[in-house]
Amino acid sequence: MDIVGLSVSSLDVVYRHRLAHGEDPRHAAAARGWKVERALRAELSGDDLELALLVSPLRGGPRTPPRTRPASVTGAVVRQRPAAYGIVLCEDSLLATEFSSLTGVPGQWGLPGGGIEHAEDPAQTVVREAWEEAGQELEAPVLIDVQSDHWVGHAPSGVLEDFHAVRLIYAARCPRPRRAVVHDVGGTTSAAQWVPLQRWHSVSWTRGARSLLQRHLDSCVSGLSAEFSCRS
Repeated sequence: MDIVGLSVSSLDVVYRHRLAHGEDPRHAAAARGWKVERALRAELSGDDLELALLVSPLRGGPRTPPRTRPASVTGAVVRQRPAAYGIVLCEDSLLATEFSSLTGVPGQWGLPGGGIEHAEDPAQTVVREAWEEAGQELEAPVLIDVQSDHWVGHAPSGVLEDFHAVRLIYAARCPRPRRAVVHDVGGTTSAAQWVPLQRWHSVSWTRGARSLLQRHLDSCVSGLSAEFSCRS
């Protein structure tokens, strides 16, 4: 994945680099003297992905990235996995998917999404995954954030992996919500549900999903409300 930093004041390209294995895009920006304000777009460039970030000058100049990478393990398969997930809303509910026993967090809940297939537009990944995991049809998702995690552990197949997850986070509207149903039976999703917005805190979310919702849900709901007002 290639990262492009665009100045928030001028939209000029201020840096460009290849995201290294285990590297967080925000830490990479800080090392170059920039602060990520928000994700702008993610698109295919040939067979690869290019992520554009809006950035502003970092007070105090470049910062040394924190030492958060796990130690390398002999024999671990190195894997960087770009994925796309959606904060999916209808008028008064949020779409959630439950992780199956094939994952490391069975019984916990997350956002619909998954790995970006070869030559697939990331926004289309969210649309495809929402149908496969929850039986919902979405309108065009909008990129709002990027999230990075790096760990060493065993995949569901049993293979030991040095795994770097790069998650593109989208906001999306479901114009015609229906009963949630998992179409991709036997995969990493065991169930799906529409969660009323007033009780989203009570769901057993993964740490990453809860963090994203705490950061973005209010603004996503406000954006959805504004859209309905414009259409009425």
